[in-house]
Amino acid sequence: MTTLVLSPPAVARTWWEHRTYPRALSHVGRARHDLARDLAGFDTDVIDTALLCLGELAANAVEHTSGPCFHRALALIDERVLWLAVLDDGGAAGSPHIPEQETGDLWCASEDGRGLLLIEALAARWGSYTLGPHENTTDLGRAVWAALPVEPGVVPADLPAFALSP
Repeated sequence: MTTLVLSPPAVARTWWEHRTYPRALSHVGRARHDLARDLAGFDTDVIDTALLCLGELAANAVEHTSGPCFHRALALIDERVLWLAVLDDGGAAGSPHIPEQETGDLWCASEDGRGLLLIEALAARWGSYTLGPHENTTDLGRAVWAALPVEPGVVPADLPAFALSP
């Protein structure tokens, strides 16, 4: 289910420090590595799902925007929901969406849209919201987020309210 929200979650059990990466596909792997390290102690299914979603969201930010960076935000909303977002510095036209093709042949030939299908399949909800203007530009950035389900009892007990990068 796609949902449009106007801001990130107001309250979370744990917030991880936001991370920033150069807008290049070669840095998506580094973002995935950092996410795996941040989620150490979680169930491997949660980590694998988050890594797949981050890879797709970060690749979309690299491919479809023009700013110099992309950013990762991560929060454990409660014991059942992990919230993951990729924020960009703007330059993309329109909102992220799953394209609707007129025929099966057109869909098979399409180069875009499959990443968001994966997000739709893995996330309980996903959506986007617009960010404010960035330094030296009037371009608005965008955050695309996914709310990932977490099975009860698999959250590490020692998570702080705010997790800093190691």
